[in-house]
Amino acid sequence: MDLDQAPRRPFWPWVLALLVALVAVGVLFTQAQAMARDAERGGVAAPWPATASLSSSATDAVPAVPAQTERRTPTAVAVDAQWSITVAGRVGIPERALRAYASAALTVQREQPSCGLGWNTLAGLGAIESGHGTHSGGTLDAEGYPDPPIRGIALDGSQSAVIPDTDGRRFDGDATWDRAVGPLQFIPATWERWGADANGDGIADPNQIDDAALAAGRYLCAAGEMTSPAGWRRAVFSYNHLDSYVDDVAATANAYARLAG
Repeated sequence: MDLDQAPRRPFWPWVLALLVALVAVGVLFTQAQAMARDAERGGVAAPWPATASLSSSATDAVPAVPAQTERRTPTAVAVDAQWSITVAGRVGIPERALRAYASAALTVQREQPSCGLGWNTLAGLGAIESGHGTHSGGTLDAEGYPDPPIRGIALDGSQSAVIPDTDGRRFDGDATWDRAVGPLQFIPATWERWGADANGDGIADPNQIDDAALAAGRYLCAAGEMTSPAGWRRAVFSYNHLDSYVDDVAATANAYARLAG
């Protein structure tokens, strides 16, 4: 769904930041220009729920939403390798990141079919939060970890809410204050509730993109269905309480869906 409605703030600051990240991974400039034009149209209420292709070896079992004590059970659905390679080339997302978003969306679709989550929404989040794990010139390695690790500012009240350390520096490396971590920028306290082990390594880690994408998908769907413009906006707003952020994610997700074809 691609709806142009209310005016919105200029999008150029984000576009410039995204272009830097895209050039770093070798994406054609024409693709970035297309995304900028899409964003300038403004007022996008909700993106198309783009779908991925299942791997031929994927199971048909529907995994249950794990309780906090059970979250280390891997639940990710396999994505067709040719699909991820082809679409990654079209949209300019690192293939490793796209595979994580698509797998998470397919998994959540099986768990909560009424939600309507598409991979492009998760890709929109990932683009804005960390440039798909390539923030500040970093890279996303084959195991799905950003190199170097991505850490937000200390949540010490000077530029943010005051959140003293809750994870014993396990994820964010800070024993005094919490920090948002990883490609989807989870706060440790939020991760404690929503953490997932999508890659089956026995560790629910917000720094690992498969885990983070699945947790983000479940978090979004907890806000309700995403099949209507209002429902979609409500879900993304729950992730970051700024209307401008919701607009940016919508424009980016729609651009990815169009480029994917």
